Amino acid sequence: LYSSSIGASSRYSIFYSSSFARLHSDSGWSPDPSDKQPWLQIDLMQKHKINAVATQGTYNTYDWVTRYIVLYGDHPSSWKPFFQLGSNWTFFGNVNESGVVRHDLHYPILARYIRIIPRAWNPRGKIGLRLGLYGCPYRSDVLYFDGDDAISYRFRGKTVRTTQDIFAFNFKTMEREGLLMHGEGSQGDYITVELKQAQLVLHISLGDSPMHSSQGHTTVTVGSLLDDQHWHSLRIDRHGHHVNLSLDGEVRRFRCNGDFQQLDLDTELFFGGVISQKNRSLVYRQNFRGCMENIFFNRVNIIDLARRRASNIRFEGHVSHYCRDQLYMPITFAGINNYLEVPGIPRRNRLSVSFKFRSWDTVGLLLYTSFAEHLGSLEMVLSNGQVNTEKPVPRYQFPISALTGYRLNDGFWHMVELVARDGSAVITIDDNDGAEFRVTHPFQLRTGTQYFFGGCPKPAAITGCLSNQTTFHGCLQSISVDAQPVELDLLRQERLGKHSNVFFNMCSIADRCTPNLCEHGGRCLQSWDDFTCVCNLTGYKGETCHKSLYKESCDAYRLSGKTSGNFTIDPDGSGPLKPFTVYCDIREDRAWTIVRHNRYYATRVRGSSLDRPFLGTVEYWNASWAEVEALANGSEYCEQHLEFSCYSSRLLNTPYGPPFSFWMGRHNQRHYYWGGSPPGVQRCACGLDKNCADPKHFCNCDADHAQWTDKGLLNFVDHLPVTQVVVGDTNRSHSEGQFLLGPLRCYGDRNTWNTVSFNKGASLVFPTFLANHSLDISFYFRTTALSGVFLENGGCRNYIRIELNSRDVVFAYDIGNGDENLTVRSPVPFSDDEWHQVKAEINVKLARLRVDKLPWVVRLAPPQSYVRLEFDRPLYVGSAEHRLRPFLGCLRALRMNGRTLNLEGKANETEGVRVNCTGYCQDPRVPCQNSGLCVERYSHYTCNCSLSAFDGPFCNRDIGAYFEPGTWVRYNILPAELLAAREFASIRSQPLPGYNLTSEELSFSFRTGTAPAVLLYVSSFRRDYVAVLIREDGSLHLHYQLGTGPYVFPLTTTPVTDGRPHRINITRINRTLYTQVPPGGAAGWGQACPAGIRSRGHGGRGVRETGMIDPEIQKYNTPGFSGCLSGVKFNSILPLKAIFRPSGRLVPYSIKGELVESNCGSMPLSIMDIPPEMDPWYMGTGREGSCQPRPASLGSSPRSGRGVCGGSIVTFLLLLLAGLLLLLYLHHHRYKGSYHTNEPKAVQDYHGPSKPLVPHKDQNLPQILEEAKGE
Repeated sequence: LYSSSIGASSRYSIFYSSSFARLHSDSGWSPDPSDKQPWLQIDLMQKHKINAVATQGTYNTYDWVTRYIVLYGDHPSSWKPFFQLGSNWTFFGNVNESGVVRHDLHYPILARYIRIIPRAWNPRGKIGLRLGLYGCPYRSDVLYFDGDDAISYRFRGKTVRTTQDIFAFNFKTMEREGLLMHGEGSQGDYITVELKQAQLVLHISLGDSPMHSSQGHTTVTVGSLLDDQHWHSLRIDRHGHHVNLSLDGEVRRFRCNGDFQQLDLDTELFFGGVISQKNRSLVYRQNFRGCMENIFFNRVNIIDLARRRASNIRFEGHVSHYCRDQLYMPITFAGINNYLEVPGIPRRNRLSVSFKFRSWDTVGLLLYTSFAEHLGSLEMVLSNGQVNTEKPVPRYQFPISALTGYRLNDGFWHMVELVARDGSAVITIDDNDGAEFRVTHPFQLRTGTQYFFGGCPKPAAITGCLSNQTTFHGCLQSISVDAQPVELDLLRQERLGKHSNVFFNMCSIADRCTPNLCEHGGRCLQSWDDFTCVCNLTGYKGETCHKSLYKESCDAYRLSGKTSGNFTIDPDGSGPLKPFTVYCDIREDRAWTIVRHNRYYATRVRGSSLDRPFLGTVEYWNASWAEVEALANGSEYCEQHLEFSCYSSRLLNTPYGPPFSFWMGRHNQRHYYWGGSPPGVQRCACGLDKNCADPKHFCNCDADHAQWTDKGLLNFVDHLPVTQVVVGDTNRSHSEGQFLLGPLRCYGDRNTWNTVSFNKGASLVFPTFLANHSLDISFYFRTTALSGVFLENGGCRNYIRIELNSRDVVFAYDIGNGDENLTVRSPVPFSDDEWHQVKAEINVKLARLRVDKLPWVVRLAPPQSYVRLEFDRPLYVGSAEHRLRPFLGCLRALRMNGRTLNLEGKANETEGVRVNCTGYCQDPRVPCQNSGLCVERYSHYTCNCSLSAFDGPFCNRDIGAYFEPGTWVRYNILPAELLAAREFASIRSQPLPGYNLTSEELSFSFRTGTAPAVLLYVSSFRRDYVAVLIREDGSLHLHYQLGTGPYVFPLTTTPVTDGRPHRINITRINRTLYTQVPPGGAAGWGQACPAGIRSRGHGGRGVRETGMIDPEIQKYNTPGFSGCLSGVKFNSILPLKAIFRPSGRLVPYSIKGELVESNCGSMPLSIMDIPPEMDPWYMGTGREGSCQPRPASLGSSPRSGRGVCGGSIVTFLLLLLAGLLLLLYLHHHRYKGSYHTNEPKAVQDYHGPSKPLVPHKDQNLPQILEEAKGE
């Protein structure tokens, strides 16, 4: 940019003039603070193609622009704002003075002049701007058509036949209608481009054929408000059936109707109109009036040929080679308090005002003026699309009112002319015949001094504008007051009248309903700066009519409590297919969805053959094939009954010959199996049962007899529904076929349980998701992980991602407005291994997220925003791209815009993705022992030992203690005070921890050499108790006191005081008792006993009871138990674990004597096969250290490998010998107080959470040593 090319409305000082407004200059441009509408303008000297705009703030200041508008045009008196996607004309600017912010335009600007209007700036400074443009010069060859002109391009041959075409040109006009291009051929082919209602319409046909029912005509409409006197770029690319239509960055891709791929055109191609209408199939069209430039047809520059007067260019009329711009000086009213004040000639008895306006708003003040001599005022208002003119009349209750026009808020220019005199007024709309409205009423009129257009300035008492109507938003032009046109340049400079919040020399109206962002046929209603969607009678709801009102299947209605009847279903939800009505046969266990059709009754066929078969098309009621296919695709099971009755009419003929008849199913595929037969075999039901009429054939009808029937069910869901039945052998004499097809019947939902589990860092890769302008996502997840990415789809600039972060589910996205996110926070973590449902939605109006039944988190989109869901990378499910932040857990029922993603079809177990929600707990390699619970981690598993009396990785490590004589432990299940309060409050039904009235479960292991002894005693505040004791003869007995006399059950018949460990399991369920004391005891027997123990009390080990003890038990309690107890569990109470592995909460127990942790009472460990990857002591495979033959290296001896292996063996033997010597040394020099009995020393668990509550005492060791000496 040259300094001389940059101008401005004003400057702050000579050091902030426009010459410093280039990027990276040592200053910048700032306007005069008194400048109400500052602008910076660039004259490129010739037309350029601009692709991007970049801005900077003023160097080394606090001056920068935060928002601005870009205008462009061919003349400095006519401007057009550049609208970004979403019809937003405001660009985001800078955040500091040095950074460069660049905006790439979604379509290039073709203009000579560029103007920047600052709209907001840094509040700590002033407007400061440095500017850069990115583009290149643009060569322009122009033709001007005045409405009676046209040119044609003649082909070199008589016809042209093409498979690929490119049509491209630019145009500008102020007319709504006009023919831009037309070409046709004698075979019915044609292509036409025209303007209709200021929209561009393309008509194309590649030809029709009498042999095919489909028509070749295709019509596509793009753009809106193209009558703005600015350049618009059009390009049409055709490749066979497929066409790309591009207009000003808006691209429509479509497929032409018909079956042909070539475009056949005869003789010539017309532009601007049609020359010689004779013999043309085109109905009369108004010729184009305006300018066209750079017309290309398959790389041929037609305007260049016209300029050189080539022989193959034909002219009609006076086509000019320069563009004649019509006078166009509009004013935009786009502010909150905008108005335009124009002076008038006062005290005249004739009022004359005219203007043109265009708007989308239904209401707004167009004109207000006060009359002189207190004769009232006149107000012209846009009301519900009509012009309402009112004049209050003194001494009359109601004002004179005139309502004219209809639907004038359609975005087009409308002319309004008002002429009034004393007693009469004439209002004319658009100067059409019959558009005048005359009012005759006795009133006086004296014009005032001011006319207000678009609104009233404040305060009304000073300005004299007393209207309370809403301000007008739209455009005005051609304003005339007192029959004189208003000089807009003088008005802009406020040398004539005043103004506020208006823009001169441009009309910034935008069509927010083109393209229509309302889905599923929703009706778009727009205002000046927004639009709304009317979803009535569409079957959908939401801001953009995206969400279906109906459920997906009859099974969903069954779950909601409905009974049988007709229901409307929508199998693809928010997808493109419309809802339809079916009959739901709702039963207790399932709901059948029944879809009927036109072939429900028998169809008789005659005269068909292989060459000319009968096509029995199946038309389903209220639904298309695609909609019925969506129902079948989402169902667990479907069936259709197919019956074929034949009278000398064959079906398959032979199993290997060409079939005479067949049926067609999903995707128009042919199927040669009939009812009752599975897919893949060419048979009927009798062919499977081997009872056909002729054993040589596999269908009854293939016997070619007079009358037979083949019937059965078709139930392979991926082939249904039946769309056609083709019959081809009824052309012989007395030959006839008759088929009958039952309704489609489906039940179940296979989409909901389409489930996979991610067991390691992996992802499922799907094709890039095409979402257009709206997106909804729903799925279920289940995990024990704290974080992970559920899915991600990215692009060059845009992306969407849903992820888990502890208690948060986050929906992050960038749809053109920068990084944004929605977060749903739960009071409890989502890592609870339960199913949770996630719903996310984003559209041009808002984005929202919901998890389970938590409230929706909603973020409204800014006004005039746009959703750019353009992704060019695959969709990743289970992790982010490159397997970053993987999700570990289960996903199911993933749906995006109503389409279920087949997760199971993508699962690969070798990569860590399994079908169904199957983790490691389903088949653990090392099961959790001793009532330990397997906790799924999906990448691995752990064992929860909180309900087990053991600990360790697999709950297989005993927790026990050594009891000296007189040592006991008391554990309070329920204190007496709590019991009294409970009974007083009559809340007996509430459960207690570890206590049940009708059942108990008791288990522990022990080792002892003395008798008698009480091993365990559970008492109550009544006389009920449970006791396990050893009698004098060493036998083990169980005593139950349950209200009546005590019940004694011998558990063993041999002594248990043999110094070996013994395990006891006792379970009572109601009146049945199960005990197990292996080996040598009664194992797994049942014994009847009285009902429920009602004990509420405490228990002890090596018992000394402080309450009432049954005398029968007391005699076995002296001198006390001496030995080891381990793995003690009473229901959910774990006394020894609570003592030696405290969890931090207060545990009600007490100890008398010295209690030392020891595993001396544990049972012998069973050898578990621990996989190497789960064994912490695993040092590598044996194969790694074994002698494996290796190929000898060059120059080495063949025996070198054996030498290495022999050296390894010698090293191993030396290390083994050293270890044996060390063990012998420790054996001869050990502590002399050690012992040789089966009672081991106390062992401290260095892996436990804290030290044992009872410390080690050396005073106990002499007693144990004496036992050892006695042995």
